[in-house]
Amino acid sequence: MQSFTDLDQLIGAVPFAIVTDLRTVDIGRGSEALYRDKLPALLTSLADRARVASIEASSAIEGVVVEDRARAAEILAGRATTLHTRSEQELAGYRAALDYLYQEAWRPLNTGLILHLHRLLFGYTQMPGGTFKQVDNVVVDRLPDGTKVKRFTPVSAQQTPSYVDELVTRYVSTAAANRHHPVLLVGLFALDLLTIHPFPDGNGRITRALTNALLQDAGYDVTRYVSLETSVARSADAYYAALLDSTHGWHDAAHDPWPWLRYFTRTVADSYEQFATLTATARVGGSKQDRVRTYVLEHAPVTFRIADIRAALPGVSDPTIRLALNQMKAEGSVEADGAGRGATWTRHARSG
Repeated sequence: MQSFTDLDQLIGAVPFAIVTDLRTVDIGRGSEALYRDKLPALLTSLADRARVASIEASSAIEGVVVEDRARAAEILAGRATTLHTRSEQELAGYRAALDYLYQEAWRPLNTGLILHLHRLLFGYTQMPGGTFKQVDNVVVDRLPDGTKVKRFTPVSAQQTPSYVDELVTRYVSTAAANRHHPVLLVGLFALDLLTIHPFPDGNGRITRALTNALLQDAGYDVTRYVSLETSVARSADAYYAALLDSTHGWHDAAHDPWPWLRYFTRTVADSYEQFATLTATARVGGSKQDRVRTYVLEHAPVTFRIADIRAALPGVSDPTIRLALNQMKAEGSVEADGAGRGATWTRHARSG
């Protein structure tokens, strides 16, 4: 809510680095319609993978992990008839919340929607969801030695309903006014909702799910095809540091939103860069082995895993990937750094 108090003053001048990332985002957005027309099967496959990755990554950030991969797959597919542990229950709950937002019927954004998502998130647990916190809470960090340090003090339980109502109202009206970049507005909404911290548990997951939906609602569909939550999980330290830097002075509307917005816009821009790589690889002609070669030689990190290729090339089987890698290994283009599922590969620099 506080980020929308005097928006023109707060984000009137956008730093150059963020302008550059927003340009990347807008260029990526412009290509989405083309890919929907020309690569519908690929986008469907990417969307299926991104959905699973988003549910698992956003849950894992909060320590909700189902180690048995087959069991997790059953839960994510909705085939598990009994949920045995709290992690299984919460994984199923995040699946329900995210899937609800994948429907067009979730609109409009309002306080009732936020409460409903929380109800879905904890719908399989003994903890009642769908109500705001009843007691004040404090957000803490746990240090390596086990001690806890207060990160920030959220809005009081008494003020929470009015703050959430006002945040939603201000976001909706500001977005409709079309005076500021939509990605910045979504980022500010996420910052404020996380700082209000309206629930005793589940605030991060609800905010990340809504972030996906609001970006898509503003026309930025990349979160359907590339998991934003996975990027956040991989950069968790930067995520929390940016939040911390931008919450100082928030209660007095004297905070600096740019550390958080810098992190947020870079993450969205990175998602579009990943999307461009995935679609570019799919447009390459030739056999599936040729596609593996092109990805490894031109797009993959210097050190990569078979799982990276699998994610980048939906529809290409593991045996095909291994066959292509073995041929490249014989040519001296790549080298295996180990054996087994967790093995990495290294791409050698090409001479000439």
